[in-house]
Amino acid sequence: MNSWIILVIGIAVIVKSAIVILKQYERGVVLRLGRYSRTLGPGFNFIIPFVDKVANVDIRILTFDIPSQDVITKDNISVKVNGVLLFQVFEPERATLSVENYFSATSQLAQTTLRSVCGEADLDDLLSKRDEINAKIQEIIDSKTEPFGVKVSTVELKQVDLPQEMQRAMAKQAEAERLRRSKIIQAEGEYQASERLKDAAKILSSEQGSMQLRYLETLQSIAQENNSTIIFPVPMDIFEGIKKLANK
Repeated sequence: MNSWIILVIGIAVIVKSAIVILKQYERGVVLRLGRYSRTLGPGFNFIIPFVDKVANVDIRILTFDIPSQDVITKDNISVKVNGVLLFQVFEPERATLSVENYFSATSQLAQTTLRSVCGEADLDDLLSKRDEINAKIQEIIDSKTEPFGVKVSTVELKQVDLPQEMQRAMAKQAEAERLRRSKIIQAEGEYQASERLKDAAKILSSEQGSMQLRYLETLQSIAQENNSTIIFPVPMDIFEGIKKLANK
């Protein structure tokens, strides 16, 4: 009786070890006696117990947060830069056989490449040309991970931390730039206003009676206000007429 129980348990263990169930996003790399045999797909799979060994590989897009890296830019400014990396295994057999740990290898390449590329850029480019720097880092990492079956799809710089003194200097620079633009806008407005006044003066001087009409409009606007004293401007032509009469 005991022998039958042992036999059944042994058969169950063998059957269980012969069945491999993989999820939809997994692939299984089969090594038979240490040699690559085949790659298993999702669902039920059968292998030879104690002969085949299966290494599961996740083929989903994986995320790696690149830790903050100390970088000295091209213009000798020390900053801290971190980012995020998205990559995916597209050849499970190469990711298993060509590198000891594809995740660790990809993350280490991401950190070194981030420091190298950011160190070749000026601070202004690092702050304003994020897309170009992201594309360059992604291209370099992807070319290095392609031999072990990993595709880097996205690299994004998340944050660039500046020293306190650099932040103060940039704040002063931004304030000076805003003041400069404000003065330019004010000067431009005064210039345009002077041009319009000059044109108006030319029109008023070229038409007889236009100044008198302007005087009357001014009197009308003054009369609408509660003023105790009103000064009436007298046209110069009247004084000229009086002067002529006096001479006669």
